[in-house]
Amino acid sequence: MASNNLTIVISSLLLLQLAFTAFADNEYAPAAEKKVDVVVEGMVYCQSCKNFGTWSLSDAEPIPSAKVSVICKNQRDQVSYYKAFETDGNGYFFAELEGFKMSHYLLEHPLQSCLVKLVSSPLENCSLLSNLNYGMYGAPLRYEKKKLMGRNYEAVIYAAGPLAFRPADCPTTHY
Repeated sequence: MASNNLTIVISSLLLLQLAFTAFADNEYAPAAEKKVDVVVEGMVYCQSCKNFGTWSLSDAEPIPSAKVSVICKNQRDQVSYYKAFETDGNGYFFAELEGFKMSHYLLEHPLQSCLVKLVSSPLENCSLLSNLNYGMYGAPLRYEKKKLMGRNYEAVIYAAGPLAFRPADCPTTHY
């Protein structure tokens, strides 16, 4: 009987040890890595003839299906990321920079290394590039404290623009 009790006690201790080992392994398991994405958003418009030659967007109309590009350069001034994005039906673009990587956090941070440029407009009557907010040569990104958060996901959203194309034929005004 004593040997039977001893066997039960030893078996119980072994089971407890296994249970605590399994619990401890789960307790200290590394958490799933949080994915942080970079997103750039903005608007693309057709600037009215009334404001031709200015940076005004009054009376401007959003351009659906316009194309913009996001270009990022590394610290050696080499293109490290390039992708074109299309605006939605309201002229809004939401560009997720999938695959964007920084080898140096400060020098290759999106605010310093990325620009947004106008590419093309589907409107024949409004397809000339304008340099409104530097859309021709590269609009810088702005941080506006916007983030999307999920359980294992975080997206930092930067803004660019607004950008605009302009009509090719605007009537001349005589004063």
